[in-house]
Amino acid sequence: MTAFEERIRQQGLQRYHHEHPFHVLMHQGRLSPHQLQQWVLNRYYYQTRIPIKDALILSKSEDPEFRRMWARRLHEQDGDETSAGGLALWRRLGRAVGLQEDTLNDMPSVVLPGVRFACDAYVALVREATLIEAVAASLTELFAPALLSTRIAAWERHYPWVDPDGLAYFRSRLSQASHDSRDALAFVIAHAVSAEEQDRCIAALVRKTEILWHILDCLYAAYVCPHCGSRIPDERCEPSHIVS
Repeated sequence: MTAFEERIRQQGLQRYHHEHPFHVLMHQGRLSPHQLQQWVLNRYYYQTRIPIKDALILSKSEDPEFRRMWARRLHEQDGDETSAGGLALWRRLGRAVGLQEDTLNDMPSVVLPGVRFACDAYVALVREATLIEAVAASLTELFAPALLSTRIAAWERHYPWVDPDGLAYFRSRLSQASHDSRDALAFVIAHAVSAEEQDRCIAALVRKTEILWHILDCLYAAYVCPHCGSRIPDERCEPSHIVS
């Protein structure tokens, strides 16, 4: 492993959102049905931004080989004639937790303003970045499989009222995130040669982790602890005080 790859993995894992208090509550089975619904609903807006940012990344490359590799991500999210994509699977998850189709169709007006701001900021980051930086921002996927495995087990154990078929998105991303992140990491390591380019890639990755944290901060403040509105619960955030 190169020193640059080690930096990527260290900074990404250190700042990834897997230990955010909202995720901790989710995986402990302490979210109410309403709180789980709101996570699915607000996160759906993030899902709708993914193919847009991937199309922007495609537009930055002059290399057909890279475009063929990255175009796979659009099929993964948008689907094709043979399979449902990630967006359709996320809508299935929405129905599994009790969301109505009309609610999902009302995006983005029904999501929290802060969530919409953070998701749009990710698209803006990709639009304004160089190709290498934009790809580096996607490297949070390196840490997604472990989080997804924990999430699947937690949902199966703690939220049996959710139709198991609704978890298909999480299961599909276990393998997709692994090979997508492997290709993206190889590209960044091969093309970010100078110290300045490597620093800018690390900065893009850190910015992406901040965006993911901010999404959960917004959900935590709105639906878990309106008193503190921060990442760190205070003494008023005992289970009996958690908003349901």
